Amino acid sequence: MTLHLRLTSSLEKMFHQKTIADVKQLATTSILANETLSFQAQYFLPSTERKTRRTLHWSVEGELAPWLQVYQVTSVPGHLPCYNTVDDHYLTTEPGLFPDLLMPVTGPTMQITCNYQGALWLCLTPPPEGLPPGEHTMTLRLYEEAENSVMSEAALVVTVLPATLPAQQLYHTEWIHTDCLANYYQLTVFSEEYWQAVRKFVQSAVAHGVNMMLTPLFTPPLDTAPGTVRTEVQLIDVFDDGQGGYRFGFERLARWVDLCRTEGIRDFEIAHFFTQWGAAHAPHIAVQLPDGSREARFGWHTDAFGEQWRQFLSAFIPQLTAWFDKQGLRDRVWFHISDEPTDQHLENYRKASDLLRPLIPGYRTLDALSDYDFYRLGLVEKPVTASDHLEPFLENQVPGLWTYYCCAQYLDVANRFMAQPSLRNRILGVQLWLYRIEGFLHWGFNFYNSELSREAIDPFAVTDGLQAFPAGDPFLVYPGKDFTPLPSIRLKVLLEAMQDLRALQCLEALQGRAAVEALVDDVMGMRITFKAWPADAQKLLQLRAEINKAIELALR
Repeated sequence: MTLHLRLTSSLEKMFHQKTIADVKQLATTSILANETLSFQAQYFLPSTERKTRRTLHWSVEGELAPWLQVYQVTSVPGHLPCYNTVDDHYLTTEPGLFPDLLMPVTGPTMQITCNYQGALWLCLTPPPEGLPPGEHTMTLRLYEEAENSVMSEAALVVTVLPATLPAQQLYHTEWIHTDCLANYYQLTVFSEEYWQAVRKFVQSAVAHGVNMMLTPLFTPPLDTAPGTVRTEVQLIDVFDDGQGGYRFGFERLARWVDLCRTEGIRDFEIAHFFTQWGAAHAPHIAVQLPDGSREARFGWHTDAFGEQWRQFLSAFIPQLTAWFDKQGLRDRVWFHISDEPTDQHLENYRKASDLLRPLIPGYRTLDALSDYDFYRLGLVEKPVTASDHLEPFLENQVPGLWTYYCCAQYLDVANRFMAQPSLRNRILGVQLWLYRIEGFLHWGFNFYNSELSREAIDPFAVTDGLQAFPAGDPFLVYPGKDFTPLPSIRLKVLLEAMQDLRALQCLEALQGRAAVEALVDDVMGMRITFKAWPADAQKLLQLRAEINKAIELALR
C-alpha cells in the first residue's frame, strides 16, 4: 500500500475525488522574516479493503516547526457555485463539494479516507520577532498507526530572507456581523460570552490583514428584507427624556472601541445612517422610554427625510462626534451614508448626504458605489468602487481610490468564490499595488444569514446564503468551538494577496516604482488590469519569487 504525498503551493485546490490531480510540486520557496507562509500536502492512499477510513500519525521536523500549524482541508457543500453567466476562470460550474474549510489538526493523528484525494494545509506563522533568517528544511512524515513506520515523507526548503514586509498601508475592512455570532452561538447580545465571541473574530480578522472595523452604533441596515429587523446589536443606548429630546449612552461603544484597538484595529467605519439600495429609510433604532420600556422608534417606517429623523440626527451626531474627538479618533473614524446606491437612487443619496455631512465637519465619508456621478457631484468623499466599474475613476485620476467586490463581480475581475481558482483571489494584491488603491472592502467576513437575513443558516451546510450568492461570497471563516473562527482556504490566500502588496511596496522603496512595474510586466507577460490578468498560477508564484530575489539583492 503506497501513500502518495506531494507538497504543492497554496494556489492549488484539491477536490474530494477518486483521482489524483496533477499538481505542481513545491520543493523550495522563500519568504520575508515577518511573513506567513502557506503550502499544501496532497495525499492519496489506495486500498482494496471495504473499510476506507484510516488513522495516520504525522510529524513535521525542522527548525521552523514550532511556528507551523497543520490543518486538514475539509470539503463543504456548494449548491450554487456560480451564476448563469461565467467566464473561463472557474474551476467548475457544477454544484458539489468544495475544498475550503481548514480544520486544525491538534493531535498526533489524523483520519483520512482511502481511495480519495485529500490535502493538508501547512501554515507557518512568524513570531513577533520574526523567523530566523537562512535556509531551513521542513519535513512532513506520515506514519502507519499500527506499525509506526513511515509511509511517506516530503520536504520543503524555506529560505527566510533577512528583510521584513513594511507595515500595511492599505485600509482593509471585512464586515463582521455580530448578530450572526449571537444567532449561531445562541448568545445574549452584550453578554460576556458575546463579547468573547466578538473579540475572537476580531482577532482572526486582524491576523489576516484587516485593520478597519464596521461599527454598529445601531443595527446596521444591511442585507435586511424591507419590513424586517435583524437581531439587534445596537451599541448606543438611546433614551427618550420625556421632554421631546434624547439622552445617549456611549458605554458599549467605548467597550467596542477599546476591544478593537487592543486587538489591532486602526480605523472605524460607522454603519450606515440610511437604508441600503435607496437611502429611503432610517436604520432600526430602539429607544428606551421614561417608563423603562423600549420601542422601535426608527426603522422601515421612518421617512429618511422626515422631520423626526432630522431632529434625531441633529441631537445625536454632535454628541457622537464630541465623544470621538475626546477619544482622539477624529482621523480614525469614517461615516457611511447608504450602501450601494445606483443611478436611480442619486437624488435620495444627495438628500441623505446633504443631511448627514454638515453634521460631521472634519470627518470623512465613504460608501460602496459604482456610478462616477456620485463622486463627480461631490456627494461622497471616498467612493468605494466596485472592481468592475473602476475605469472612469481611474481615467479621471481620483486620488486615494478604494475598491470592493461582492457577488456581483463574477466576470473577469478578482474574487474568492469557492468555484474559482485561488489565483483569482491572490491576484488582487498585485492589482491593488499597480493602481495605487488605498482601501479594500468586502461585505462578508461572517455573514451567516440567508439573503436579506430572512433566516439564520448553518455555514457548515449552507455556503451560499440559501442559493442566493455564489458559494463562498458570504463569509471567510466558519464558527468553531469556544467562539473560535475556523479559517478557510480563501482567507489564507487573501492574506497572501495582502502580503504580495506589501512585498511590492518593500521593493518599490528599494528600487523605485518604474523598475518594479517593469518587473511585474515582464514576469506576468502583460500589463495587468482589474479585468485582464494571466490565468497562470505559476506566473504569480514566479513573480513573488523574483520580488523576493530583488529585495535580497538590493539589501546586500
